[in-house]
Amino acid sequence: MFLKRQTIRAKKLVFVAAHPMCWRPLRLGVAPAIEHHQVLKQISVDGIIDVGANRGQFSLECRVLKPGIPIVAFEPIPAMAQIYRQVHEGCRHVELIESALGESPGTAVLHVSREADSSSILPIGQQQSQLFPNTHEVGTLSVSVNRLDDYADRWRDKAKLMLKIDVQGFELSVLRGAVETLQKCRFVYVECSEVELYEGQALRREVNQFLEENGFVEHGVFNRHVHGGKLIQADYLFTKR
Repeated sequence: MFLKRQTIRAKKLVFVAAHPMCWRPLRLGVAPAIEHHQVLKQISVDGIIDVGANRGQFSLECRVLKPGIPIVAFEPIPAMAQIYRQVHEGCRHVELIESALGESPGTAVLHVSREADSSSILPIGQQQSQLFPNTHEVGTLSVSVNRLDDYADRWRDKAKLMLKIDVQGFELSVLRGAVETLQKCRFVYVECSEVELYEGQALRREVNQFLEENGFVEHGVFNRHVHGGKLIQADYLFTKR
C-alpha cells in the first residue's frame, strides 16, 4: 500500500510539472485528481457538475483535460470551500456553491471526518474507520441542503453534462434530487460502495437501479478498492442509454 501511494504521488508530481496551471494549487496543497484521467480523456461533455468538490482536486483535473468547459461545483464544508476558491481563483468558467445536496431542501448535520473528504451527512460507520485509517469522526457541522434541480438554470442550455458525485454514501439522495438535471446529462460518474461504510447508505446496486430507471447504463468501473480479495468500493461511469 505504501509503495502504491508513493507511485501515485510521483505520477501526480510529473503531471503537475507538465501543466503550469497546477503549480499554484500545489503550493496550496492541492494536486489534480489524476486517478480520474482515464475517464475524462474518453468522454466529450459541454459542462461538468462536481458534487462533493472538497478542495477542488477533481475540478482541477477537469480544467487541465477539458479546458474551457464550465464547471459548477458543490462543497458544504466552509474550510474546504475556501481552499477550493483559492485554487480556482480567477477562473471565470468555474463556480462553487457552498451547500450539501439531497432529495429535499433543509439543513442537516454533517459528520466531519479527520480526512475531510470522508465526511458525510450519514454517520461514519465502524467498517469505514477500519478499512480507511484516519477517517473517524472528529466533529459535526450544521450545513444547508438543497436539491441539484434547484440550480437547473445554470445548465439549462446544456445537453451532454457530466455529473460527478462523491458524497460518501449519500449518492442516491443526491440523485433523487436531480431527476430534471439527469435529463441534461450524458454521463454520471459516481463513487459507490459494495458494503455499508456509512450508516444507512445506499449500496451500488440501489444506485445502479435508480440510474437504469432514469435511462443510464453502467459503462465502466475505475479506481477499485479491494480488501481481503473483496471489492469494497469503486468509481462507476454510467452513460445515457
